[in-house]
Amino acid sequence: MLPSPCTDMTGNLTRRNFLAAAAAAFVRAQSAPELILDIHQHVLYNGRTKDQLLAHQLEHQITTTVLLPGEGWMLPILGGNRECAGFQAEHPGRFVRFACSDPAESRTPDVLRGDIRRGAIGIGEMKFHVAVDSPEMRQIYKLAEGLGVPVLIHFEYETYNTGLERFQAILKAYPKVNFIGHAQTWWGNISAELDPLDLYPKGRVKPGGLTDRLLSDYPNIYGDLSAGSGLNALTRDPDFARDFIRRHTRKLVWGSDCDCRDGKGGGIKSGQCLAAQSLPLLRKLAPDTAAFRRIVHENASALLRLKKS
Repeated sequence: MLPSPCTDMTGNLTRRNFLAAAAAAFVRAQSAPELILDIHQHVLYNGRTKDQLLAHQLEHQITTTVLLPGEGWMLPILGGNRECAGFQAEHPGRFVRFACSDPAESRTPDVLRGDIRRGAIGIGEMKFHVAVDSPEMRQIYKLAEGLGVPVLIHFEYETYNTGLERFQAILKAYPKVNFIGHAQTWWGNISAELDPLDLYPKGRVKPGGLTDRLLSDYPNIYGDLSAGSGLNALTRDPDFARDFIRRHTRKLVWGSDCDCRDGKGGGIKSGQCLAAQSLPLLRKLAPDTAAFRRIVHENASALLRLKKS
């Protein structure tokens, strides 16, 4: 077998050819007719290099990427606030970033204020072992309210930000804070029937799910379609998903949360790139081109108050 254009004679990826391929993808992205904003990505995600992250985003012609730092227990898995700030500085205009800190630590308000003062535009991904309505998280919401930034929350039953069934009270208590819901328990609750222990439920969706109702009833909550959980929500019942997207076209934001190395599934066990699956699927499910554009760019751009290109 002959080596690919990006490998040497031993089949190993060379940095020169890697960067050349990334540059070619960049040219394609610059000439793309549409803007795509990825609201959910990570630096150094599961060992992925910075160059590989750049290649992943360029492969899908993503024009703006939100970097979500990890802190505390997450640091062995992905980069923190400093790594995100450094990568953003290396690629001005293509990346923006949120700020993160463990809500259980007394230093957290200082960490978040400092990072936002230095250019972070949101708080998250909040993925810690607390209840969503705990005093620790209420401190985060109050801070977000004062700073005028959104909060992205990972909901996972009995693990992270527990108590989604009580989240309605938080939306009422902090009407000036824009929240972004994400992860397994958030997306599992598009159905009114759910075994909460089943993080990736299959089969038809029963209308009236909690997530569906929250998106309908509260102007300050948005749905982050990233990761396997978001993809599962769109694929388990296509008929429901098509109607769900139609009804919530202005409340959904697209993200990848993919850790593959090249935008094609390379370097991960599944061999499947989440962005490569979800973007074409959204094109099919969205009622029209305008709705697709809102979900992949316009909603998040307005939510994050980004300047129009």
